[in-house]
Amino acid sequence: MRIGVSVAEKEKAAGAESPYYKALLAVGVQPGEIELVSAADSRRVRADDYDGVLFAGGEDVDPVFYGEEKRHESVHDNQARDEFEFALLEDAMARRAPILGICRGVQMINVKFGGTLYQDMKEDAGPETEHRQTDVGKTRQEPSHSILVTDADSSLGTILHGTCRVNSLHHQAVKRLGRGLKVTARSEDGFVEAVESAADYPFLMAVQWHPEEMVNGSAEQREIFTRFVAKCREGGRRI
Repeated sequence: MRIGVSVAEKEKAAGAESPYYKALLAVGVQPGEIELVSAADSRRVRADDYDGVLFAGGEDVDPVFYGEEKRHESVHDNQARDEFEFALLEDAMARRAPILGICRGVQMINVKFGGTLYQDMKEDAGPETEHRQTDVGKTRQEPSHSILVTDADSSLGTILHGTCRVNSLHHQAVKRLGRGLKVTARSEDGFVEAVESAADYPFLMAVQWHPEEMVNGSAEQREIFTRFVAKCREGGRRI
């Protein structure tokens, strides 16, 4: 089995210290089964190389990909990464490979499915909750607000069972949902916190929070990775 983890260049440089890497190790994945990749690898990386792909956090998706111009100075995009991940996602889905998206990952997936984003939540939507908790002195590992599962029969619904406290490290969020996706959780102030494929797909889950930062302190957050890896191993055994 091999899992590709698409990350920012800075995260890739962290190597084994990356929290995404550590989270996969925590659920039994071996170091040789993980590869951190970035847009710089676009010439050689193919979805066929992996039994599953994790799309990690990082830069904002360029608004041009959802038909808008950049409106706020807070938007820091990376078009090369967008193009790399859109292609990797499309190829992975063609193979029906398991997909897990985290933070930017849920936003990128939503845009690829034809959805849009709040470019800056505070400017565009005025949330009641602080969604970038490090701005108010909380660590990345602390839970800061609640989410509510909106689809009890979803994969996420079988993990979280109603409500859960999560961390929050984002300034953008899903606005219009992409076609072929379904919302499976919302924040206490109503923003999309998780989506899954609305079609019959082996495993496509994307969450707005950062479970990799909470994997050692929360059985529920750990289970997200456990389920993803189990699906990846199923694919590996079929090859």
